[in-house]
Amino acid sequence: MTEHTPEHVDVLIVGAGLSGIGAACRLRTDHPERSVAVLEGRDVSGGTWDLFRYPGIRSDSDMFTFGYKWRHWDGDVALADGPSILEYLRTVAREYGVDRLIRYRHRVVGASWSSDEDRWTVEVDRDGERLTFTTDLLWACGGYYDYDQGFSPDFPGQEDFAGTIVHPQHWPEDLDYTGKKVVIIGSGATAVTLVPAMADSGAGHVTMLQRSPTYILSLPGTDPVSKRLHWLPAKVRYPIVRWKAILSSIAFFQLSRRRPQMVKDFIRKAALKQLPKDVDVDRHFKPEYNPWDQRVCFVPDGDLFKAMRRGAASVVTDHVERFTEKGILLRSGQELEADVVVTATGLTLKAMGGLTLSVDGAEVKMHDTMTYKALMLSDVPNFVFTIGYTNASWTLKADLVADFVCRLLTYLDEHGVRRVVAPRDPSVGEERLIDFSSGYILRGLDALPRQGDREPWKLRQNYLTDLRSINHDRIDDGVLSFR
Repeated sequence: MTEHTPEHVDVLIVGAGLSGIGAACRLRTDHPERSVAVLEGRDVSGGTWDLFRYPGIRSDSDMFTFGYKWRHWDGDVALADGPSILEYLRTVAREYGVDRLIRYRHRVVGASWSSDEDRWTVEVDRDGERLTFTTDLLWACGGYYDYDQGFSPDFPGQEDFAGTIVHPQHWPEDLDYTGKKVVIIGSGATAVTLVPAMADSGAGHVTMLQRSPTYILSLPGTDPVSKRLHWLPAKVRYPIVRWKAILSSIAFFQLSRRRPQMVKDFIRKAALKQLPKDVDVDRHFKPEYNPWDQRVCFVPDGDLFKAMRRGAASVVTDHVERFTEKGILLRSGQELEADVVVTATGLTLKAMGGLTLSVDGAEVKMHDTMTYKALMLSDVPNFVFTIGYTNASWTLKADLVADFVCRLLTYLDEHGVRRVVAPRDPSVGEERLIDFSSGYILRGLDALPRQGDREPWKLRQNYLTDLRSINHDRIDDGVLSFR
């Protein structure tokens, strides 16, 4: 492997998806004097929105908050499709000159911090060549799941199945399901997107096979407030629509926490109105957990329910006993015939996109660290990471992290400081970083850092609270240590 002379940049961003592009744009705007590079392991930008190419892929957060607050989303579409989101991200990157900062096929191998030099040394693999970067601030924007491999259980008898098995994370471009029987295993956001999309694009019949129900709620595909205010200039209309979306999502989440039965009844009644009369709503659409114990799935204009009403799709709630030559044998004894089986069974968690860290020669074990404001790790200097909300738009939190980093860099400049770290406070109790009961979260908890039981070590999952804590509280808050 060829060795190269290290290249130094002031800020090194890992990941050229939504978070990484947004981070680089903000640095270009707020700190143009700093040198910035974005390392992307794949050969294209866009992250999630380029990786996933299954039919119907779209946002399950409204685009007025999923778009950056400083570069608004154009149009009235609330739940946009994947290609539109990808084009938006790449357009923003071009507008801010960030596309010229991205180094493709640069896969980070590891990063080590030296207190003697007050900088990070980052080892990178580029097509078999070993490159080295040094940086004053390392910013991880690679998310929290494994881009290489999704989660797919090892179902018994898969080798006996005569049809095709695919995972949404690795969708074959040449997959032809026209007129075929399709079974989608899963009931999360991916599954409820795939069902109507495949039913509408030629599948013979699509069955969503779930072990247990998920809360599913229909939202208008086009935002009614945005349409009603179309006569206003975009710079006036967008903040109104955006704040409406923010406050609505917060109110829905808080109501779900405080009055769960009320929200359960509301979602059930909404489903009853849209489902065929012969569907058992309590068996297939009434989860045992409370709303937002797992993520609520939103479907634009009730497309899932429409597909069921016209007989193009159905839902079966049961457990997989084994695969057979013709399909899937269920625990109840029923056999679902299938030509194509889609395992929409979730993600594999990978903290910081798999970035491995060491500080002064000691490995950083993620599970032993605690997050400061859910954007820094305890006892890890000059390191920031971006992870979005689980109960609201990812970008709301990503924007707040970018705000914080820009404020932090200004503080460092004004005070002549080179190092910032959040020392671990032993008096702070530990909690799970993500308080969700979803399977993919529970499977990967050991790979994630912890959060504390009080601020600033705790993530409130509330944009208004975090807006104050991250955007307006003092940088020198008595917790962070500077040198």
